[in-house]
Amino acid sequence: MSHDEFPTDRPAVVTCGLPYANGDLHVGHLRTYVGGDALSRALETLGQKTAYVSGSDMHGTPVAVNAEKEGVDPEEFALRWHEQYEETFPKFGVEFDNYGHTHDETNTELTREIVRTLDEEGYVYEDEVLVAYDPEADQYLPDRYVEGTCPYCGAKARGDECDEGCQRHLEPGEVEDPRSVRTGNPAEYRERTHKFFRVSEFADYLTEFLDGLEGTSNARNQPRQWIEDGLQDWCLTRDMEWGIDYPGAEDDDIVLYVWVDAPIEYIASTKQYTERVGTDEYDWEAVWKGDGEIVHVIGRDIIQHHTIFWPAMLEAAAYNAPRAVAATGFITIGGKGLSTSRNRAIWANEYLAEGFHPDLLRYYLTTTGGLQQDVDFTWEAFQEKVNGELVGTVGNFWYRSLLFAYRNYEGAPEGEVSEEVVERIEGAIGEFREAVNDYSLRGVGQAATRLAQFGNEYIQRNEPWKLTDDEPEEAAQVIRDCVQIAKAVGVLIEPIAPGKAQALWEQIGEDGAVAEAHLEAALEAPPRNFGEPGELFEKIEDDRVDELEAALEDRIEAAATDETETESDDTGAGEDAAMADERDLEPLLEDRISFDDFQNLDIRVGRIEHAEGIEGADDLAKLEVDIGFETRQVVAGIKQLHDLESLPGEKCVLLANMEPAELFGVESNGMILAAGEEADLLTTHGESEVGEKVR
Repeated sequence: MSHDEFPTDRPAVVTCGLPYANGDLHVGHLRTYVGGDALSRALETLGQKTAYVSGSDMHGTPVAVNAEKEGVDPEEFALRWHEQYEETFPKFGVEFDNYGHTHDETNTELTREIVRTLDEEGYVYEDEVLVAYDPEADQYLPDRYVEGTCPYCGAKARGDECDEGCQRHLEPGEVEDPRSVRTGNPAEYRERTHKFFRVSEFADYLTEFLDGLEGTSNARNQPRQWIEDGLQDWCLTRDMEWGIDYPGAEDDDIVLYVWVDAPIEYIASTKQYTERVGTDEYDWEAVWKGDGEIVHVIGRDIIQHHTIFWPAMLEAAAYNAPRAVAATGFITIGGKGLSTSRNRAIWANEYLAEGFHPDLLRYYLTTTGGLQQDVDFTWEAFQEKVNGELVGTVGNFWYRSLLFAYRNYEGAPEGEVSEEVVERIEGAIGEFREAVNDYSLRGVGQAATRLAQFGNEYIQRNEPWKLTDDEPEEAAQVIRDCVQIAKAVGVLIEPIAPGKAQALWEQIGEDGAVAEAHLEAALEAPPRNFGEPGELFEKIEDDRVDELEAALEDRIEAAATDETETESDDTGAGEDAAMADERDLEPLLEDRISFDDFQNLDIRVGRIEHAEGIEGADDLAKLEVDIGFETRQVVAGIKQLHDLESLPGEKCVLLANMEPAELFGVESNGMILAAGEEADLLTTHGESEVGEKVR
């Protein structure tokens, strides 16, 4: 691992969090897999030798529970979903160099080898642990066979994770008021002997590891609190049959915890790639046992596993540590989390069935907000993004410039590119390079889109259609420049929209695959001749969006109604399941304020000019906010919830006549307004000027 700017002379591997082989994929899942694919492609465009690997997570109680419900063997159940994922990912342009699964021989043997090493090095010990037990069913209950209350925040929690609250990993015996998922019976805790990994011995190492970790700020900041609170040793085993047996304990009815063998699949999948292509092409050991560049793209809910347990395990087993962990935010619909039980999701196959090109969704998922920010999906927002940026900017420039070139010159006119255009393309290349090194997929997409915007402005400003008769050489120069810009946009946008970039590549007469082109190709001359181009993007009409929004709303409502009826029949409680997500909302205040009181609030439109974390504060960030009359310094509790590096340039809403306060030694002179626990920053829908008052 290095901290040299990409590309380096060391091989890199990009991985993404393994999908549970347990159900259909939706857009929330795709944000991670598309993100990993786009980052891998972008690294390759820079010239970095890169492998993109992952695999299906076959083990764990969710698989066992659902296989039992279907009355099939867990392996059969998981393999069915694994095969479906293998078919689905390529349909969205997600092209893994290797996609394995955790139950295959490579991962099984590698997991046992690493666990044996941990044991031999003295990092594993046995201890008694409280395990949930269902006395009526006479069976022990591993993690997700248990539900109860989180001991840290009081939210509903699974046996291994507070998934609806503070997101903490939970050890066996920690969940309060346990209940069996299998039978619904109250559970009790009984002592069992299990294996533990001495994570607590790695506190100093992990602090140093986080100090050097690249990626998103939430992946660096969230784990520090867990270290400061005191690391707990990690229970490596579970009471169940489905999984990888603990080495030497094959007859003890315990298996390794799923989070032991799941990340090891990253190594196993890379190894399988090398076995297929040969060490001359790609050497897995140079990455994992040498000093290669390891980048994990994951969901925010599994940060702890990838920044505490996983690097500690790698260090103990003498493997290379990750260079970067990039944690994506969640996808929500209507401000609410995706829910499979309520059918509140945009399913992968549903999206494809609507006939939309996969690149449209790839562009939306990668360029809407920073990587670690939550994205609220609506068909209207999707339409706005596609029509405004892909159709109106990129597609419009490609088509108008190439069509003019074909009709007047049968391709790209001969000659050199003008100095102005060379400089602008070089600037876009620099933006692309900087974005990749900042792990900013939004920046990668913007480098291409902004260049296309320049192209539109360039052709409009020079009006070559007015020059062809009187000043033909000048007209040819403009079009030669435009074709070069079009090619450069294709090279830069390929990681985000590979299918459309390849179509453009073929339209301008280039051979081979644009995916194999490096950044330098953006300034290489295109072929002299090409055929008549077609429009590569199609506008999404309003009536289509209305239909999609209505269908989604009806589906969610119907699923909620079905769940309500089921709950009423089963429990007699008659609760409205459609309101389940509303229970977390804070109640409305009874006290009202007068209009005059509201008028006394000086709320202004602002623009964030600079953002940085406050040293020593887990949640606080220092912002410089332009409010028209002056620039204010403001302290906000958004350090772990936003990618601070992506905030400059973003509009916000600021309470300007808030009394100054000092937080962690930093003066705060105002308050930015945000909604919800995730600090969704309020902004303006239109083009309000900085400094305008909110009324």
